[in-house]
This record gives sequence, C-alpha cells and structure tokens, in this order.
Amino acid sequence: MRIEGEARLVRIFIGESDHWEGRPLYEALVRRARDMGLAGATVLRGIEGFGASSIVHTARILRLSEDLPIVIEIVDSAEKVEEFLGVTDEMVTEGMVTVERVEIRKYQANPEK
Repeated sequence: MRIEGEARLVRIFIGESDHWEGRPLYEALVRRARDMGLAGATVLRGIEGFGASSIVHTARILRLSEDLPIVIEIVDSAEKVEEFLGVTDEMVTEGMVTVERVEIRKYQANPEK
C-alpha cells in the first residue's frame, strides 16, 4: 500500500490501566484499527503525565505508577479516520482524542518483505 498527500493524524491519550473487554485499551484500539484496514498505529508509553483528574502519574522510582500515560497515534485518510472515530467514541470512556490535518510525504511498505 502506498499513501501520499493530505491525511489525518489521530492521537488518543489514555492511561496504561484502561481496559476494554478484558484487554488493555491500547491493545484493543490497535487491533481494531488493523481490522478496519487503517495504515498503521503506534503506541507510545509516557514517563509522566496528568489528565482531567489532575493526578500526576510518573515512572520515577520513588513514586512508581501502574497507570502511566499512553498515546496512540494513527494516520490515514480523512474518510478512514472518521470511521475509526466512531470506534473511539465507544471504546474511550476516559481520556482525550485529537485529530489534526497532516501531509504524508511517504508511506510505503518494503516490497521485498
């Protein structure tokens, strides 16, 4: 698959301890994105952060948290992202979802793999 041009970037901000149907929410969202044929997804684990509750979660050894911040990034066409946002409305009950316009300069799989 090859994608170029205007697209949308979705960022989903959740906590590491958030779950959906018995599995980590970040894992469930990535699997759903793949099942829906989106171009790709990346999960980033933060070392410190806070959200709407204003509780600071940190990876510092003296205050080790089991609920570190997680950010999931997904980029695809506006149409596919819009469809996926319906999924996030259902699955993300606490957190934040943002969307922004981006330009894809290159997205291409290695044809030898």
